[in-house]
Amino acid sequence: MATLDSLKRGLRQKATATASSPKQPLSDTQYSAGFDILVQGSGWMTYQDFIIPQLSQLLAPLLNSRTRISVLEIGPGPKSVLGYLPGYLRRKVRRYAAFEPNTLFATRLEEWLCSTSETESPLPCLESLPDVHRIPFVLDSNAGSGTSAGTNDGDEKFDVILFCHSMYGMKPKHRFIERALEMLVERPEGGMVVVFHRDGTLHLDGLVCYRTASFPTGIIHVANDDEVLDSFAPFIAGFVMQDVDVDKAIQVEWRKMCHALGRREEDHQDRLLFSSPTVMAAFTQHATMLPELTAQVPLEKGDKTVKNREARLHRPASIVRPTEIRHVQQCVRWALEHRVGLTVVGGGHSGHCLWPNVVSVDMEKSGSDSGSWVVAEAGCKTGDIIRKTMAAGVTVPLGARPSVGAGLWLQGGIGHLARLHGLACDAIVGAVVVSVDSSQVLCVGHVPSQHQPASAVRPENETDLLWAMKGAGTNFGIVVSVIFKAYAAPAYSVRNWVVPLSDNTEARLRLSDFDKFTARKLPRNCSADAYLYWDTDQLRLGVTVFESSTTRLTSETPTPVGENLGLEESFKVVDGIGLFETEMYMSRMHGGHGGGKTSSFKRCLFLKRIGAVNVADILVAAVQTRPSPFCYLHLLQGGGAVGDVAADATAFGCRDWDFACVVTGVWPRDQDGTEAARAAVQWVYNVASDLLPLSSGAYGADLGPDPRDAALAAKAFGPNRPRLARLKHSSDPRNVLAYACPLPKAPMGQKLIILVTGESGAGKDYCADIWVSVFTTCTRESLTARAVSISDATKREYASATGTNLDRLLWDRAYKEQHRPALTTFFQDQVRQRPRLPEEHFLSVVYGAVDVDVLLITGMRDEAPVAALSHLVPDSRLLEVRINASKETRRVRRECCGDDDDGDDGDDNKDNKNGRSNLTALNYRPSLIFDNGMTGNEAAKRFAERYLLPFVHEDLQRLANMVRPVPNFPRPGIEFRHVLDISQQPGGLDLCTSLLQTHFTGDWAKVDVVACCEAGGFVFASALTTLVNLPLVLIRAAGKLPPPTVSVTKSPSHISSSASNDSREERIEMNRDVVPRGASVVVVDDVLATGKTLCAVLQLLVEAGISTEDVSVMVVAEFPVHCGRELLRQRGFGGVNIQSLLVFGGA
Repeated sequence: MATLDSLKRGLRQKATATASSPKQPLSDTQYSAGFDILVQGSGWMTYQDFIIPQLSQLLAPLLNSRTRISVLEIGPGPKSVLGYLPGYLRRKVRRYAAFEPNTLFATRLEEWLCSTSETESPLPCLESLPDVHRIPFVLDSNAGSGTSAGTNDGDEKFDVILFCHSMYGMKPKHRFIERALEMLVERPEGGMVVVFHRDGTLHLDGLVCYRTASFPTGIIHVANDDEVLDSFAPFIAGFVMQDVDVDKAIQVEWRKMCHALGRREEDHQDRLLFSSPTVMAAFTQHATMLPELTAQVPLEKGDKTVKNREARLHRPASIVRPTEIRHVQQCVRWALEHRVGLTVVGGGHSGHCLWPNVVSVDMEKSGSDSGSWVVAEAGCKTGDIIRKTMAAGVTVPLGARPSVGAGLWLQGGIGHLARLHGLACDAIVGAVVVSVDSSQVLCVGHVPSQHQPASAVRPENETDLLWAMKGAGTNFGIVVSVIFKAYAAPAYSVRNWVVPLSDNTEARLRLSDFDKFTARKLPRNCSADAYLYWDTDQLRLGVTVFESSTTRLTSETPTPVGENLGLEESFKVVDGIGLFETEMYMSRMHGGHGGGKTSSFKRCLFLKRIGAVNVADILVAAVQTRPSPFCYLHLLQGGGAVGDVAADATAFGCRDWDFACVVTGVWPRDQDGTEAARAAVQWVYNVASDLLPLSSGAYGADLGPDPRDAALAAKAFGPNRPRLARLKHSSDPRNVLAYACPLPKAPMGQKLIILVTGESGAGKDYCADIWVSVFTTCTRESLTARAVSISDATKREYASATGTNLDRLLWDRAYKEQHRPALTTFFQDQVRQRPRLPEEHFLSVVYGAVDVDVLLITGMRDEAPVAALSHLVPDSRLLEVRINASKETRRVRRECCGDDDDGDDGDDNKDNKNGRSNLTALNYRPSLIFDNGMTGNEAAKRFAERYLLPFVHEDLQRLANMVRPVPNFPRPGIEFRHVLDISQQPGGLDLCTSLLQTHFTGDWAKVDVVACCEAGGFVFASALTTLVNLPLVLIRAAGKLPPPTVSVTKSPSHISSSASNDSREERIEMNRDVVPRGASVVVVDDVLATGKTLCAVLQLLVEAGISTEDVSVMVVAEFPVHCGRELLRQRGFGGVNIQSLLVFGGA
């Protein structure tokens, strides 16, 4: 698919070649017509998916720190993009000016901004009329002409200056940005110039970006209609021909050019598609401060050649090459002072080691061995380390290519010793790091004394940092050197097989056999790589088996391999250096990919059961749809020592996999930057997208800021993303290392997860979207909220397995309804094969939204989801809101609105006369119930304000801060939360009882008594009863109450059993008849952990003649990791409404 930039060049070349008539600029009418084509339909998606979210994220900190801001927009068009920002941001804009030379646009812009209707006003809090200048923005300050940005003398200053519709015609671009920088307010600091530019990159000599982002997937759909193309092509070319007849002739040629370069989709032959990548660059007043750094740190001499093709296309602001640790510190201090990011160049394999308009720090140096440890400085290449360590008779389990550097070791490192010794990051025992928070030199873990810099210190969070270095190390500091554990250097035998495959069936069978009968049976000192590729008009399976030994290698083929693959085609014995040249893709496939003849692009996912039909089908189909004959799939065997390490023991959390599938797009190097290269890159992403739902994770070493990497990055660290997010926030608070593998932003506080459940057609997605808007607009803090459908994961897997159209399955209600029975059957079959699949889907959604404060999940199929899932996210608060609607309402919505996603499939017996679900039939009680029977959104908004917003109120955080953590109590390994300490702090008991009263979802007027169990419950319940004016029923240990009593057996509580080894049961009792039969009871306790105490209390109430339907529970603190709610459900108390004020992980 050609880019708009390619189309522009083609149109201009065609005009120059075929006509000598003078050109003339577009009239305002012509420009307006072309612009409208560009931004309508799919063109608007770039604004919706990239420009608006990026601008919102970029401006939020600035707007939150100021009560009012002023904005100057350059070339806004007929509407300002500011009008599409979230409401709380728009309301901060108090002064607006613009340069818009198109008079039609200027008029429409003024009319739009000056709308008298408050609900329609895009910038509702402007303190004066918008100041729209109908002239271009020029470099001479417009001084003296009465056309400067708001004043005649050109001295007007702004908080934000925005170039939203590219910088076409502005040359040199860096001068226009420098002019805009001069127009930023000087105090307070923080003003920004923000540029969005379509096609290619911005080359801005000497300017340093504050932040950059890219949107490479933008697409423009243009109707394949002569009249439309006759408006669109001149807009892209930027001119028309002065002579009318010549112009008509050129229009014909331009239509042909559009047809030739535009792509048609099979389902939409009536439109042409063009690629429209967009970049964002933001600058502050520090953008011109590069000379300050280059005066202190040596520059790279000449052009820096890096391995990665993507990185070679980027033009950094500068490349500095530190020769001493103090130079690295100076780089960090400079970045911190001027609030800009840095990239780090190690081996040069990363696509983001160089980044446009960002300073790169080249760490190329050498390494040394130190006894049983290997000390590698950050610029070392793998080949250098292996060569030097071999001379000492040792080795390190690094990657498979000699030119890769520290970026690989710090983020994993999969080599041919991985099954025997683990990943490269597993061998890391220490590191010397320059902090990007303080610029201090840090020694982390084991660093031999002779390699400790004189100024180095040990960080307080040393354990956390070492953990992070082992799998995500590029995110947490600039690594100066790494210390590895060394192993005895082995020799290797290498055997190769190439198996021609006659058809898809044989390909699937061979993959399955290779997986089951060859790879799984190999000992740990062997690893089997497979290649799926096309060569000489035939699909082929290549297999290489590597065997390592420190004693003696034989020429005998390992038994399972010989039995299934026969006699090998080649056999060789090599050392660690020779091993690099034995990779099949280097020497055997397609005549060999070495020697710089080709360029490549890779992404890697982790797979289990590559012989499974759904996985094998995707692998085979991927090779058949390759855009270049050189593309291939490389499957590196895992297991063994890789899986021995617990997922949370290192930052590298993806441990449960059989093969790492490297999807490799390859094209001739002389086609770099062409459509062939773009097609190969897109093929890689397409295959990765197909495999992602079936994978157990993605390899983070390749990933960067490209938005196409976001879905892969969400699965790059398994369960460790929340911990990494928190550590990133503390170790790199100003995001200096913004171009490493993306980590989520740490949420502002404890995450609130709301499971929105209900029958099909009840309006779950509709309600979830409304509640997202309530959370983001109705709170004093700028909370982030997102709604996600958990059923999308099943749809993706179903589409991958059946070839169903995924887009239609996700967005076309009628199409989805056609597939609903098959989808349900597919999901049930998957659960039978993978019993923990619902948990996997739930965690995948949660890990993918670590950066949001409130997550609403629709499409849940689990019964009692809070009880079933809360232990998986013990640091988050989990609620279920059940959406009810009558049968008739649900039927109408399904048929007419299509506004709801999957969930429970309703049936008639779930309705009663008023449309409420029969909660008794559910065998559990949701946290909250919303009756969605009314039209409009007001009822849903009121519900959220009454019942949901209190969960993010600051008073809950105040209360949580009063619960003191006590490490190693009552025994080592337990972090005790002293909940009763609330009552010992000034105002603590008042705050807690007030929250217990207001958070109760029932009606206190209908409650008869409050019951509590000693001792913690007594403290809070007695104070609460004075507020609500109710009697207090005491539940005590047997023998402490006078008769008559009723009693039951109680197991020891979690803390009691932890404090001693005494696991004897005891009895608890209450006075008989103190609670009348049929009374409504609220049980109050301090803690819900295992649920054993609460089970006994509820059983006691039942023995006293109280129905559980009349009982509610309020606890101060809940510890979900102990699965207390699930125990209560198993004991028959799932229908009891249980509420907790606070939620804590751990004990």
